[in-house]
Amino acid sequence: MDYTLTIDNFAGPLDLLLHLIKESKMDIFDLKIEEITKQYLDYIHKMEEMNLNIASAYLVMSAELLEIKSKMLLPKHEDDSEEEEDPREDLVNRLIEYQKYKELTNDFKSLEEERKQIITKLPENIREYSDAVTNNGDVTLDDLISAFQKFLDREKERQPIHTKVTTKELSVEKRRTSIKKILSIKKRVNFIELFEEINKEYVIVTFLAILEMAKDNEIKLYQDKNFDNIICEVSR
Repeated sequence: MDYTLTIDNFAGPLDLLLHLIKESKMDIFDLKIEEITKQYLDYIHKMEEMNLNIASAYLVMSAELLEIKSKMLLPKHEDDSEEEEDPREDLVNRLIEYQKYKELTNDFKSLEEERKQIITKLPENIREYSDAVTNNGDVTLDDLISAFQKFLDREKERQPIHTKVTTKELSVEKRRTSIKKILSIKKRVNFIELFEEINKEYVIVTFLAILEMAKDNEIKLYQDKNFDNIICEVSR
């Protein structure tokens, strides 16, 4: 058997044993102790030949495997009425427990990866923007929320809003700056046109940026009665 891994690839001797058992397609409940002991010792010796430091726990397991192997070679007493204890039993139980632990750890890692795909934000009371939006033009906060909801409903029918977090960080302040640049060029834009990307982070930050800008009187919001569109323009 060729070994291409190093001790650093394993969390301990039980991890190494499970790897060897899996590679050999061996039944963990019926360990071929002579075979697995040889593979384990070969692995350890190969690491020593490469002048790698072997942790004491791996050497203790070597001794334990040799002890189990020697007990397996002892002749069985036919006149013993009680069933003799299998020398492998304790090791098998430990391997099974470790395997369960390892699988559970992998599940936690998967859950952690899934959690990274979710954006969370503390609830924010947007009603504080109500007077600012109303005083800023002829659009109320409810008008703005209604237009925003219609936009989300339309996009939901087209495709789900992505939840994956990208490496690109986006803040309300950065979004305000980019909206100012857009308005400096176009002067007037449809409220919906400011949502250039369709992912949760971008949509939420853009909406909050618009509210902040209205609150600070940086933009004015008007509603086009003919088409029920909300228009944003720079405050004069």
